[in-house]
Parts: sequence; C-alpha cells; structure tokens
Amino acid sequence: MILDSKSPIGPLAEKWTKHKFNSKLVNPANKRKYEVIVVGTGLAGASAAASLAELGYKVKAFCFQDSPRRAHSIAAQGGINAAKNYQNDGDSVYRLFYDTIKGGDYRSRESNVYRLAEVSVNIIDQCVAQGVPFAREYGGLLANRSFGGAQVSRTFYARGQTGQQLLLGAYSALSRQVANGKVKLYPRTEMMDVVTIDGHARGIVTRNLITGAIETHAAHAVLLCTGGYGNVFFLSTNAMGSNVTAAWRAHKKGAYFANPCYTQIHPTCIPVSGDHQSKLTLMSESLRNDGRVWVPKTKETAEKLRKGEIKPRDIKDEDRDYYLERKYPSFGNLVPRDVASRNAKDVCDEGRGVNETGQAVFLDFRDAIERDGEDAIRARYGNLFDMYQQITGENPYQTPMKIYPAVHYTMGGLWVDYNLSTTVPGLYSLGEANFSDHGANRLGASALMQGLADGYFVAPYTIGDYLAQIGTAPVDANHPEFAKAAQGVKDAIQKLLSINGTKTVDYFHKKLGHIMWEYCGMARNAEGLTKAKGMIQELRKEFWKDVKVLGANEELNQTLEKASRVADFLELGELMVDDALNRSESCGGHFRTESQTPEGEALRDDENFAYVAAWEFKAENTPEELHKEPLVFENVKLTQRSYK
Repeated sequence: MILDSKSPIGPLAEKWTKHKFNSKLVNPANKRKYEVIVVGTGLAGASAAASLAELGYKVKAFCFQDSPRRAHSIAAQGGINAAKNYQNDGDSVYRLFYDTIKGGDYRSRESNVYRLAEVSVNIIDQCVAQGVPFAREYGGLLANRSFGGAQVSRTFYARGQTGQQLLLGAYSALSRQVANGKVKLYPRTEMMDVVTIDGHARGIVTRNLITGAIETHAAHAVLLCTGGYGNVFFLSTNAMGSNVTAAWRAHKKGAYFANPCYTQIHPTCIPVSGDHQSKLTLMSESLRNDGRVWVPKTKETAEKLRKGEIKPRDIKDEDRDYYLERKYPSFGNLVPRDVASRNAKDVCDEGRGVNETGQAVFLDFRDAIERDGEDAIRARYGNLFDMYQQITGENPYQTPMKIYPAVHYTMGGLWVDYNLSTTVPGLYSLGEANFSDHGANRLGASALMQGLADGYFVAPYTIGDYLAQIGTAPVDANHPEFAKAAQGVKDAIQKLLSINGTKTVDYFHKKLGHIMWEYCGMARNAEGLTKAKGMIQELRKEFWKDVKVLGANEELNQTLEKASRVADFLELGELMVDDALNRSESCGGHFRTESQTPEGEALRDDENFAYVAAWEFKAENTPEELHKEPLVFENVKLTQRSYK
C-alpha cells in the first residue's frame, strides 16, 4: 500500500481552510441516520463524542473506567499551548508551528502540525466558554507561563491540574449530550477487537468488565481515542489501566502502526524508590519555570550527600553545577524534555546523582522563593508541592525536590492521514493514540492541545466527509463478521484462562518493562536492541506457557484484564525494538548512541530517515512489513537542533 497523507496542496496557511471547504457535508436531516462509535473518553474522546453528538450524529462512547472523569487526561498538570500571543512577546501561529516541528526533531508532517497550531487559538475560547477556570492576571486576562522548547509564554494553565479542569469541561459537554439522548455511554467496558466488513471498520467487540459479557456494536465509523502505550515499560507516569489493546487489535486488523519506538521520557518525575512500585509520579514541567536543576560539581560531594553527611543547603553555589543553564544558555532549564532527560542521565552516570541510588538530580526553588516570596510560589504550584511532600515526606519549600526521568508519553501510534483516518477506512484515531503531530519528541503542554484539537475541531469535519460518501444505509449488526470477531475474542480469553501456569501477570509485565527500559529506554544501540528482541521473544513464549490467570471470564476479573493487555504489550515491545533497530539515527526521544554529535546531542540522518515508519501486521509470529511515508519540508529548513 502507498501511504497517502492526503495533505492538501497550496500554501501552508490555507490548507485547512480549503480542505474544510472541499470536504463533503452531511445535511442535518441525514446526520441522525449515522451511528459513530468513540472508544475512550479522555480529552480526545470526550470532545469528539460531544462534538459529533452536537452536530446530530448518534454516538456510542465506551470507557473502561467507571466514569469518563477518570480518564488519564486528568493527570496532565502543567498546561495547554495556544498561539494567542496574550503576552505580546512575539508568539504567532507560525512560531508555534515552527517550535513544534523543531521540538519533534523534524520528524512530523508539516500540514498536520500547522493545523494544530492554527486551531489552538480556538481551543482556549471553547474551554473558557465551558467554564474551565484558567489562571488569570490581576486585570482579568488569561495568564500564560513558559514551557520547555519555546522562548515565548504560550501555556494556559489551571494551577497544577490543567488536565483535570479541561476534562471536566469536555465531560460537561459530553454529559449534556448523554442527557439529550444523543450519546449512549458504556462505562466499565473494554474494546477487544475491531469488526471489519469488506475492508471497512463497521463496529467493535467489547467485554463488560463487571459481568464478562462479550458484546458487539455496529456503527458507520469507529474513533479510537485510547491514549498511549507507555505502560509497556511497566513503570511509567501513566495510570495503571492505560494500555495499548484497542490500538493493537486495530493494528492486527489492518491499521498500520507508526513510529512505535518514539517514546517520551519526562525529566521531572519523582525517582523510583523500590521494587514495590507499580507506577511513577510526574511533577509538572511548569516547575522548571522557577525551579533550577543542579547536581554537585564533584563525585565526592555527591557521595557525601548520598551518605547523609551533608545537606543540599550546605553546598555553596560555586560547588553546584546548574548544568542545563551552563550548557544551554538560551533556554536554560526550559530545554525540551528529551534534552533535559538525557542530561540528567549523563550527570547521574558520572556519579553525581543526589539520592541513595544515585539516580536523581535536584529541582531547587530556593532562589525563586527568595525573589518572589513563598506565598507567590505556593499560589503557582501549591498542589504540586503538597503532592511531592505527601509522597516523599520532604518539604520542597525548604529542601530541593529530587527528580529523575521516567517514561511519560508515546509519540508513536496508529498511522493516520490528514483526515485522522487509519489505513482501515472508517477507522479513525485521535489524540495520543495516533502518531501524527509530535514527531520524535513532544513539547510540553502540547498533548492537551492535540487531544482537544482532534476532538473539537478536526474529526467533526473529516468524519463527515467520509460518512457523506458511504451513504445512510444502516450497518447490518447481524453480519457474520460480527459473530466471527466475537468468537475470536472468546477463544483468546479461553486460551489465557486455560494455561494455568505458575507465574503472575505482573511477573511478566515487570520483566518486559525492565528489558524495555534497559535496552530501548533513554539510550539505545544495535547490540542492546538485538539482545532485547531475543529476550522479549523468550519472555513471550514463557508467558503463553506459564502465566497464571485466576477466575473465569463471566465475572469481574482484573487478572484476566491485565493478562490480555500484557499479551499485547509483549507483541508491541518487540515491534518497538524492531523500529528502534531499523532507525539507525538519533532524533528527539529516540537516541542511538552510535549517532550523536561531539557534544552528545542527537544526530539525525535526514538523507536516509526523513520518513514516518509505518508497520503492517502480516500474520502471527511473522515479521511486520515496513512502509515509509516520506516527510517533505517546504516551509522549514532542516537544521541540527540547538537550544544553546
């Protein structure tokens, strides 16, 4: 298959406007004849379901949580980007576009990124109208703060709980449509497969997580808004329930999976404290506005810290290495996440880490508190500081926070064209579940922007264009393909339940996570990736021989839920390794140690790797086929990324 991005021709600033005009429309009387399924109710899913229902379509929305309010979007803390230029500091739609392309290390599609920047200005107005309580300046105007990878202040925020407030706004819009009878909500329901008829997506198979009932649902189009796959690493900042199953099952039904090796490591997380942990906690990137990152200049001083012989405040400024400010004077502590993460790893590898394990650096607010006062810092970050103190037992107003990089976000996902359509007609992917807008590294505060842009402002147009072309005839819910897909799900569940091995699901998940972090984490190389591939293949064999899944299907069975998801993670992990092995360049969050500048920065190979890697599933235990979408840059010049 030739990958057609369907990017409109013409000047960059006119593409989306012309594309909307050229898209076919569904008249209001016909909209009620179409049914649309939305899987996932985070920012992308809730906004899409609400918007489509508002237009008149019949919508079914599915989530595995007990309420859409518990989607992982609530965990986003720091803010949402938009090119409003309220600060009058030189921001513009084009600058947001350029910062996003550059931040992604020139590995994203120009047309999609420009559209994202363009509609960002509408998102803020939409959310304000919904009552989202953004922070405001003294005069009443919306406030902005800085985030990594930009030299302007364009990030709108609601203290340290922006994701939660934005989700409540989208949830209120969704709830309105539920009350109006336009959206039927299915909580505690997990999608297990996509149903395709004549190559088109026509529905899904689900499992009721309370009763175990396997059900099928028919629709004219299916939207996957199911988030990212960071939990393949076991320890990540994602909620424990976050998984790849919906996207992976769609992949096995014909949807190409793009750039799976692109994983974002967030530099500002609470360090690992022991084997007992099931997840890690993120501290917002917004803290890097006022916090200064440092480690001791010498290993000897760091060793004294680790032994408890001295306190952080005992170390004089001349004995501290504010390494981000030293190496990147233009951006300082606000370099992008991949740059900050790699530098934290480097200083810790040198033996200058500051906690007992040596895997932490300081994020220090001493100077900000002396400058602005504790009350001002408390007003900006109070809930984040409280969360840190509750978890670590340390008061960050009095002693520096300890932070270390952790898996956070995945830039890879299902391949989609300009219309957000996967390679399966009628199957769309929105938000973090697709690959489209962030390239090899996402700028902070851009995830919320993309999720809401896709749901509120892109999908309602592009899905209408598809529906207008397929006609209003209802989908036959009794078509044999529905029963066939449902039986396939039942057989897979029975296979898991019948193994009756000796090892827990978590045993396999932790082992997979360790392999992925060690060999496909912050730094990768050919030798390690080749080793990881063999280890994952062996682990998969062991899983299908020796995993123990208790209970039955016809009940609430969280072990079965986990086992099904981990089985998909084991397959995805191998594809991530294959993708990382194939891409023998460094770009953004994908850092191959064989490909770096003399200063240790990521070294791209534009001649050979300026493309999107889209993988096609062929058959079980068969290598996937690589397809390439060339990336053409007509509006930005490919340069070595520098934040110095």
